[in-house]
Amino acid sequence: MSATPHHSDPSSPRPSTARALFRLREYAGPALPFIVAGMIAALLSQLVALAIPQVLQSIVDGPLTDGDAGMIWPLAALVLGLGVLEAAFVALRRWFVLTPGTRVEARMRNALYAKLQDLPVSFHDRWPSGQLLSRAVSDLGLIRRWLSFGLVLLVVNLIVIVIGIGILISMNWMLGLVFLLCSIPLWIVGYRFEGRYSEVARRSQDQAGDLATAVEESVHGIRVLKAFGRGKHALSTFRVQAESLRSTEIEKARLEAGIWAWILVVPTVALAVCLALGVWLASQGALTVGELVAFFATATVLAWPIESIGFLLAFSVDARTATDRFFDILDSENQITDPERPVSIEQPRGELVFTDVRFRYQDSPDRFGDLLDGVDLALEPGETMALVGLTGSGKTTLTALTTRLYDVTGGSITLDGVDIRALSREELRTHIAMAFEDATLFSASVRDNVLLGRPELAGDDPETAAEAQRVLDEALRIAQAGFAYDLPDGVDTTVGEEGMSLSGGQRQRLALARAVAASPAVLVLDDPLSALDVATEAKVEAELREVLASTTALIVAHRPSTVMLADRVALLEEGRITAVGTHSELLRENEHYAFVISSLEDELRREAAEAGDLIDPIEPIDPVEREEATR
Repeated sequence: MSATPHHSDPSSPRPSTARALFRLREYAGPALPFIVAGMIAALLSQLVALAIPQVLQSIVDGPLTDGDAGMIWPLAALVLGLGVLEAAFVALRRWFVLTPGTRVEARMRNALYAKLQDLPVSFHDRWPSGQLLSRAVSDLGLIRRWLSFGLVLLVVNLIVIVIGIGILISMNWMLGLVFLLCSIPLWIVGYRFEGRYSEVARRSQDQAGDLATAVEESVHGIRVLKAFGRGKHALSTFRVQAESLRSTEIEKARLEAGIWAWILVVPTVALAVCLALGVWLASQGALTVGELVAFFATATVLAWPIESIGFLLAFSVDARTATDRFFDILDSENQITDPERPVSIEQPRGELVFTDVRFRYQDSPDRFGDLLDGVDLALEPGETMALVGLTGSGKTTLTALTTRLYDVTGGSITLDGVDIRALSREELRTHIAMAFEDATLFSASVRDNVLLGRPELAGDDPETAAEAQRVLDEALRIAQAGFAYDLPDGVDTTVGEEGMSLSGGQRQRLALARAVAASPAVLVLDDPLSALDVATEAKVEAELREVLASTTALIVAHRPSTVMLADRVALLEEGRITAVGTHSELLRENEHYAFVISSLEDELRREAAEAGDLIDPIEPIDPVEREEATR
């Protein structure tokens, strides 16, 4: 089975668990003093617990043997005081580690989110959103719990076991040595457990991410599933994935149960052997009763540290897997970066030129060739260019290259004579704005969605409030999105996740308003009017002419009416621009262009028939009639 971007490759070498977890120091560094303080507090609590058996020995060999009842009460008070001190150290350990752990988690989550925002679109094309979500929530939460709890107790319990065995040997070397020899199988089993459990833990967390993706897709696509009656099919697919995860979790549980069996049985056997040997030694006078009681009381104190090793090993392996998954994202290479010394264009004119532009998607087989194979196209400042071509010709891909959502694999794109790769991505995307056919809105107010490209107008600053309102009103007017004022809270209404509370046409108009509000030098529109009816489309196009009069625009046209907005039309055919001219010139002189326009009209006719549209989409609408229709 080949490894996908979000699943580990079992055949690839992996660093040790300790080395993998050591990578967390970059984020856990500021919290390390508190974590160490928590370890010290936990260690002191265990050392206090180990001191209690020594007091018990004094009680048994002293007052109880001598019959001096008066000496029992001070020693009993000492045991009580040690118990209270142990509890205080435990509380102190929790106080030290809990808050710093949450800060580490916050730093890691912020770093992960920043990385996801910086990574190119090609990365998000390959990674399911559920996998990313599980890393940002479940994995980081697990790492926080391990830093605050698992790491502290693992280190402290190992130290306590070593100290405790030393105390047992000092009490009686024979009993202590027997206890130590009986514990050796635990270390062998633990070492073997780490290797097997690590692989199963990674598989479990990957499957949990896949399951989260399935849930997210079904929730987002609930309308489609209901419309086609495919809810039971989605459920059956989900059950298969859930069953795979359940099987993996059962496998994890079996491994954990196996090591727990060793951890519970071995110390019990060791105590039984030591008890038999200790009674014999006491009968021979080689060991006092008090020493025997202290020995077994100390062994009892060691029971929890020894029993916890299995759980803490599993916990550490889970944390290591979560760390690996976190760094899967952080280590992802971003091919689209800012130059070391970016150039700046202070007053962009809007001249956009494609020179021998070539592009193929990452991992695309060589036999498919380049999707864009030497595109040459020049847009003059203030010119509106329509891009026309059959489905799959590369129109959307070409528009995505203008803002470096993808980078060209050959040739160049220049803005005012400057290669766009010489600009910082932030500046480039202030000069070039895009509106996509698949309009995406965020779970925020209409105002925030429309002004997304104008961060200087965001917030409640009274100095910019008037300008922000003017820009908002103007953008909504041009996009014919006046419906926003009629929403329950007007333009401050939250549109809901992905704007699904709005119709497709409303979402598309708000997305167009967002692009217009950005006030760019170059406006790139990927069929932004496809969800609009003919009458509304005519009004939007009439208003767009006002914007396009002073803005360079590249418009992907899927409707003949959209072509009418353009000064010139470029025909994209099999990854190349094969003709450029006015609509009438190309319609008269280019056979393939006529075929494309005819195909668009046929498709529009079918859509209109399905929607019951009474307007014949083939009949061209005269520009004068369009202007009158907007009044």
